[in-house]
Amino acid sequence: MEETREENNNLEESGLFEHYRLTVDPGQSAIRVDKFLANRIDNASRSRIQAAAEAGNILVNDSSVKANYKVKPGDEIRIVMDYPRRELKIIPEDIPLDIVYEDDQLIVLNKPAGLVVHPGHGNYSGTLVNALAWYYKDLPLFNNEDPRPGLVHRIDKDTSGLLVVAKTEQAKNKLALQFYEKTSERLYHALVWGSLKDDTGTITGNIGRSPKNRQVFTVFADEEQGKHAVTHYKVLKRIGYVSLVECRLETGRTHQIRVHMKHINHPLFNDSTYGGDQILRGTTFSKYRQFVQNCFKVLPRQALHAKTLGFVHPTTGKKMQFNSDLPDDMRTVIEKWEKYISSRHD
Repeated sequence: MEETREENNNLEESGLFEHYRLTVDPGQSAIRVDKFLANRIDNASRSRIQAAAEAGNILVNDSSVKANYKVKPGDEIRIVMDYPRRELKIIPEDIPLDIVYEDDQLIVLNKPAGLVVHPGHGNYSGTLVNALAWYYKDLPLFNNEDPRPGLVHRIDKDTSGLLVVAKTEQAKNKLALQFYEKTSERLYHALVWGSLKDDTGTITGNIGRSPKNRQVFTVFADEEQGKHAVTHYKVLKRIGYVSLVECRLETGRTHQIRVHMKHINHPLFNDSTYGGDQILRGTTFSKYRQFVQNCFKVLPRQALHAKTLGFVHPTTGKKMQFNSDLPDDMRTVIEKWEKYISSRHD
């Protein structure tokens, strides 16, 4: 029996769900798929596996099956399963939430830049999860021992924009499968250095942690390293030494847009991790340097915003799409660049 554990295919979302792919041995007897999986996946209880089946997250030969399905030799089985809860107590905190939409199954939020999504090393309070624990203190999914209640994807601390959070286990599993199968829609707006050669394009390159600095990610030329990643872009506006681009994610790797844009020599404006906090295009005049520094002060983060989010509602089956306006810091900097370029004499 061949078993492969797969990593999550979503931007900034690794660690939220476990993915397994298994092939049933030729001599395997006909037993329930939940029992089969429980016997072959370490630390996977029957209840967790049955919850995945109920949400439609057990696929046999690409078709969803129930927990009582009897496996057959040669079956290709895939399962997307929520991680077991960790020993980390979440303290509910009364942090304001910018709610775009809410019903009994899910909530769509507009996350401000600077807000960490969930607790982790160095960030045990003041996160979006702490805020959700307060807001949903009476919901079973949001107890104080789960550091990822309802999360099916996440975005960087200093990236602003839309995020969907599940309010029930069923919604969590069904939404997670959409992100895993790449059927969700995610469009980002980014301000990048330089004027891209083409109006549209696709960046393909495996992404993984840099061997020189484990805190950052890089694109590998060797296909045996990193994980497959694809970003599609479209230039929305050329503003002299910077450009506003729309990025559509085909895959979702940590820092994907930031790494891919750096890879093609157009780092995000003021992205300190990937070199965008330097003056990479323009003149040598001191007036210009001062202008750029002023822009950095207005936008003290990478210029990236999760603008559009689309998915199928986990219970109604209705296609849902949400859009978020650019935040004030990005909009102000774009306006400053437009004014500067229109009036420059250098």
